[in-house]
Amino acid sequence: MPAEIISGKKISEEIKAEIKSEVSILRARGIIPGLAAVLAGDNPASALYVKMKAKACEEVGIYSDVIAKDRSCGQSEILDLIDELNARDDIDGILVQSPLPDHLDEAAVTFEIDPGKDVDGLHPVNAGLLLAGRPAFEPATPLGILELLDRSGHNPGGKSVVILGRGRLVGRPLAVMLAHKSSKANATVTVCHTGTKDIAWHTRNADIVIAAMGKARFLTGDMIRPGAVVIDVGTNQIDDPAHLRGKRVVGDVDFESVNEVAGALTPVPGGVGPMTIASLLQNTLKACRRRHNLD
Repeated sequence: MPAEIISGKKISEEIKAEIKSEVSILRARGIIPGLAAVLAGDNPASALYVKMKAKACEEVGIYSDVIAKDRSCGQSEILDLIDELNARDDIDGILVQSPLPDHLDEAAVTFEIDPGKDVDGLHPVNAGLLLAGRPAFEPATPLGILELLDRSGHNPGGKSVVILGRGRLVGRPLAVMLAHKSSKANATVTVCHTGTKDIAWHTRNADIVIAAMGKARFLTGDMIRPGAVVIDVGTNQIDDPAHLRGKRVVGDVDFESVNEVAGALTPVPGGVGPMTIASLLQNTLKACRRRHNLD
């Protein structure tokens, strides 16, 4: 029997409706949440992601300011821009779209962002607060995954969760968040990576498997136990002559084989991606409320 398909698109729309309602209340008081997105370089995927984020802001009533910089922009120019955004009263959240051009120091740019406006949750201050169990802003994709699991009826509390991948954007913060003693977490977490022996042994013993390795179709049906919940974070381009552009996007999960074994599964696209954007909006609203002492 095919798996239940967990629609991140549907759940993200529910979250955005909640945000829109809260934003309308703030607007009635003359408070307009604002998000600034910095786009450096000419990466088509980055440009598309920023466009989607700006569109989502418009849908819920959040002001957005997209600032595009040429690929040749220097480090000092980007840092000066961040300082300007830190000081702007109409901006509650700042995100710098990754990846930056190779000549820019992404860590230094992240460090320059005011932690109170770091809606990506990547500043060392926010990363430290997360590890201490006192999170201010949680990274958007891991936050979206927790919301996705909880709202789809697959709360991870008390369950065995295996995360494939230990990256700073998803794997590492997600492991910390899932282990927190909270209503949407409280799981037993295992993180698998390139140094893990027999990854399939771990995934076959998991209630929930979250694939965030960046390897197309890595997780196959024979690597999970029947009825497991599988969350696919991957976005990989593969060659496909049948598609108009000769390529298509697939996840880190081999959808066809896993679909025959899993109890529930997220698609790519339409799974985690929309939840990341919804979580970014949640963090922006949270930043606005905090700046105006409303929390």
